[in-house]
Amino acid sequence: MMEILSFFAVAEKYKAVFLDSYGVIKNHKGLIEGAQNTIDFLRSRDIAIRILTNDASRSQQQQAESFLKLGLKGIDTHEIVTSGMMAKQFLQQKILGGRIAYLGTENSAEYILQSGLEHVAIRDVQFDAIDDISAFVFLDDEGFDWNTDINKTVNLLRRRNIPVIVANSDKLYPVSRNDVSVATGGIAKLVENMLTKKFIHFGKPDTQMFMYAYDELNLSGSFSKQEILMVGDNLNTDILGGNKFGLKTTLVLSGNTSAADAELQINASGIIPDYICASIVS
Repeated sequence: MMEILSFFAVAEKYKAVFLDSYGVIKNHKGLIEGAQNTIDFLRSRDIAIRILTNDASRSQQQQAESFLKLGLKGIDTHEIVTSGMMAKQFLQQKILGGRIAYLGTENSAEYILQSGLEHVAIRDVQFDAIDDISAFVFLDDEGFDWNTDINKTVNLLRRRNIPVIVANSDKLYPVSRNDVSVATGGIAKLVENMLTKKFIHFGKPDTQMFMYAYDELNLSGSFSKQEILMVGDNLNTDILGGNKFGLKTTLVLSGNTSAADAELQINASGIIPDYICASIVS
């Protein structure tokens, strides 16, 4: 039988807390009621906060502004780490010429693809002029025609042997209490399987975000991994990623994982959190 603990009692054992965003701080309705009180509680205990999100559609500044619009105050831009940041850094360092093709919205393209190279939406790619396309990026799950653009993506990647970057590894995201939609990582995995190719994934559970957050955190203090708690609602991204990086982990039951099937999912996956809490607000 699972033991459901108080998040406050768990969190105050640690010097820093890494929080997932969707399903932990907010959900399809908006800010989870009581989230501000939790942030204030952590601040009052001098517990450092970082928000780690598999979101490739907004910059750190845009993320901070979106939290503020939801009613969450006091989140600084440096406290936010996104998978989009990791993808952007990779492109700036590794892709030095040609055009970058992408699947996603223009907003996310403007943020991530600021490497000085020209970028082009897959819908605008002309197959008689693709020799200069040097990389492809799966950005987010909106802003394209599923049938036409995913087919064009497959055919481009069959013709061009180029790096393929997945800026958001999430396969699903909740749109209501009971329903989910396919996310970027799910589309990328489908194309990966069809082409039997290996793409470059950013975001949890991969270690880049955890390493970045850990290194950045230690610029302002001294934190060991044993002093950091990773909090998330998804076993396969948040908890697996935290476990792999050597952090203590807390599964909250306020998002992707419900109280009704949490024990079954843990047993089936073999991904075991150190703690289980109903949410971060209790």
